[in-house]
Amino acid sequence: MSDFEVTVLGVGDTFTERHFSSSLLLSSGGFNLAIDCPDSYRKVLASARARAHTTRPLDLPSIDHVLITHVHGDHMNGLEGAAFFKHFVQGKRVQLVTSQEVRDEIWEHRLRAPMAELFDGRQTRSFGFDDYFVHRPLAWDSAVQVGPFSIRARRTLHHVPTSALLVEACGRTLGYSSDTAFDPELIAFLEPANLIIHETNYGPAHTAFSSLLTLPQALQSKLRVIHYPDEFDPGAARIRPVVEGEILRV
Repeated sequence: MSDFEVTVLGVGDTFTERHFSSSLLLSSGGFNLAIDCPDSYRKVLASARARAHTTRPLDLPSIDHVLITHVHGDHMNGLEGAAFFKHFVQGKRVQLVTSQEVRDEIWEHRLRAPMAELFDGRQTRSFGFDDYFVHRPLAWDSAVQVGPFSIRARRTLHHVPTSALLVEACGRTLGYSSDTAFDPELIAFLEPANLIIHETNYGPAHTAFSSLLTLPQALQSKLRVIHYPDEFDPGAARIRPVVEGEILRV
């Protein structure tokens, strides 16, 4: 039996008022890897824990490794709070898995302003990326190993550099599109996976649900959709959506 599980933490887009923003937690052999880190991340984890009725740890202290697919806020706004929690509460640094393009942007343009200068009660101290994070590079042309997970990345068709993923553990493979316009070449990259989680939403930089319905039935059968808008009707969808708190065995 596969010891590779995916806990669905959030399923919505940046505009949602019904869901948390899309994010996943991959687990194998007691090792956890977060895929993206939306706002109010501890609340996101607590909600998934309650919905899943699980007894295994599903909280921030049990997560040290965070993979950020891209720098849009709905995928990384919770990283500031998560890194502060690790720094001040646990005395740890976040093991941050990203492409070099995300690494080049994430501190200078997203996190530096709120995190670089902190008052300690007597004086202001300066902090840098390395005080909060250990960068674990995500390559475009080769697999990287993060704990039990072998991860291959492919850049998607999106506004900013974004990583789609093929993640292998225990002889099973998860495909995750992250945010992307419909891209047959990306579909071919994801197709070998046992389970594929693909986004669907409005606009030229996202994938229309109707486009996914053009895929062969054999491919649709191992496909689940995420990042759907609030108007999306999960009960009427021909391709099943993932739901928050769901635990999937890859």
